[in-house]
Amino acid sequence: MTHQEALEKAELFQKEASKQAEKSYWKPKYHITAPANWINDPNGFCYFDGEYHLFYQYHPYSAEWGPMHWGHASSSDLVEWRTRPIALAPTDEYDKGGCFSGSAIEKDGKLYAMYTGHVDLDKSLGGNDRIESQCIAISEDGDTFKKVENNPVIKKVPENIGIRTEHFRDPKVWKHGDLYYVVVGVQTLEESGAVVVYKSKDLINWEFLNIMAKSTVEENLGFMWECPNFGEADGRDILIVSPQGMKPEAEKYLNVHQSGFFLGKMNYETGEFDRQTAFDIFDYGFDFYAPQIMQDEKNNRCIMISWLDMWESKMPEQKDGWCGMMSIPRILKVKDNTVYSLPAPELVKLRKSEVHHEVTTDKTVSFDDVAGDCYELNAVFDLTEANGVNLKLRVSENEETDIAYDKETNILLLDRDKSGSGIEGQRQIEVAPIDNKLSLRIFSDRSSLEIFINDGQRVLSSRVYPTEEATGIVFVPNGLMNISIDFYKI
Repeated sequence: MTHQEALEKAELFQKEASKQAEKSYWKPKYHITAPANWINDPNGFCYFDGEYHLFYQYHPYSAEWGPMHWGHASSSDLVEWRTRPIALAPTDEYDKGGCFSGSAIEKDGKLYAMYTGHVDLDKSLGGNDRIESQCIAISEDGDTFKKVENNPVIKKVPENIGIRTEHFRDPKVWKHGDLYYVVVGVQTLEESGAVVVYKSKDLINWEFLNIMAKSTVEENLGFMWECPNFGEADGRDILIVSPQGMKPEAEKYLNVHQSGFFLGKMNYETGEFDRQTAFDIFDYGFDFYAPQIMQDEKNNRCIMISWLDMWESKMPEQKDGWCGMMSIPRILKVKDNTVYSLPAPELVKLRKSEVHHEVTTDKTVSFDDVAGDCYELNAVFDLTEANGVNLKLRVSENEETDIAYDKETNILLLDRDKSGSGIEGQRQIEVAPIDNKLSLRIFSDRSSLEIFINDGQRVLSSRVYPTEEATGIVFVPNGLMNISIDFYKI
């Protein structure tokens, strides 16, 4: 089967499957998802031909993970996204196990997608269980991609540099000066995470530069660094990795895998990244993985989108014929030697109506016009005289998702034991009020919550699966407090 035939077959199957998926109540209204079936990592986040483009890992034939294709969506404003034709399918000897994650970049008016070709091997025969190599496909119109004849353009990592050859995936490409660079996730022989970097003049012929960064077994930074990204925000270089296998530390690293960053400095002569901060994660909630960034040169900013799910989580929407969604676009800002994540300012276009309330009370309070399942809620709690507050979202007779803040400990707790179909658990973070005020900016979209604390100082994201009746919002102060609310239906 040719690549074009495989894409046409997938499109037909997707069209039929979407008839069931679009009936699902939990399907998001304003987040990126596929018309039907499984998605995971965001790929190829870029700006091309007047639009933002986001590709994603996609299995068009099932709501379960399977041989990876690249789905595709685009937007002129980061708000209204439209589904584009499926971009890549695993049809060749070097990618027959899947077109795994990668990135995209414009060159000479064409869009170059760089991805990992994955091939499964029979481990019972001895040796490795996979081959992973880096491949290129080129599009002139942003829709139709042709794989280059000399794929894979990077067959494997060099021998004798202390890196295992079978784990070699998720290329992120960028341009610096006159050269292109790509960083790829790998694993050391000691089974710790690392990234390698290559350089090229033309995106086709690549030269190994160095091991850009690596961890040691003693550091608790996992056994493999997936989905590496490199970029810049506010004059600081950022290396992003998604480590597999980090051990929990108190209330940190509780998800099966993590996603976070180092601030530092890239040396383009040696290919080494000087880590200047400890590893920190972007999101302290249940569902956030494999973020991808793009340098939005037009607006001089760094934008991030992630998979708003997590491996080995319950995914009740699978019974409805779809699975997985992306986060809202987030702007990365460097402040206080760390990275803040803020909702993209364009998202104000989603606001359909505005309600404002301000009240000083020590009693439980709710408002008839502050309720729903798709909304933006901005709340500021003045804790000068109070000991804390509970904010209950997606409330029905038997359901709620509880955000509880204790001023004495500065602990904010997200509790989803009553958040709906089959999910449970808590996540908590330590975050101090600013001038005795705690500010929350919350985006709800049917089966997701994204909670931005103190203007992006911390973020918690989670999937939730309540019934359609769970639309209540309840404020429970612990002591006398002023509560200021701006509520926008979406």
